[in-house]
Amino acid sequence: MRKIWIPQTIAILMLIWAYYPGNPYGYYNLLRLICCAVFLYLSVSAYNRKDNNWIWVFGVMAILYNPFIKIYLNREMWSIVNIITIFVTLASIFLLKLKSDNKVEE
Repeated sequence: MRKIWIPQTIAILMLIWAYYPGNPYGYYNLLRLICCAVFLYLSVSAYNRKDNNWIWVFGVMAILYNPFIKIYLNREMWSIVNIITIFVTLASIFLLKLKSDNKVEE
């Protein structure tokens, strides 16, 4: 697996930085744009690997963070969504690497 962890790491770092209370509103628009792009990329990568579960996971996250048709949640709900997204994205780094390593061994 070629450096698939880089886009995930970018999304995770941006989601963590979203907890800084001094962020301007524009940061959250940028966060939506970057996260949506990252999750779309990862969804397409999962499609190319024929990994249906990850296609759905990343696809739903791309829809959730899309900057065009915004999903409006209050700050507390976004905090919960961000934490879940961080953990799922972090888990995907390791799970996709394990899956990739197992395919190499076969």
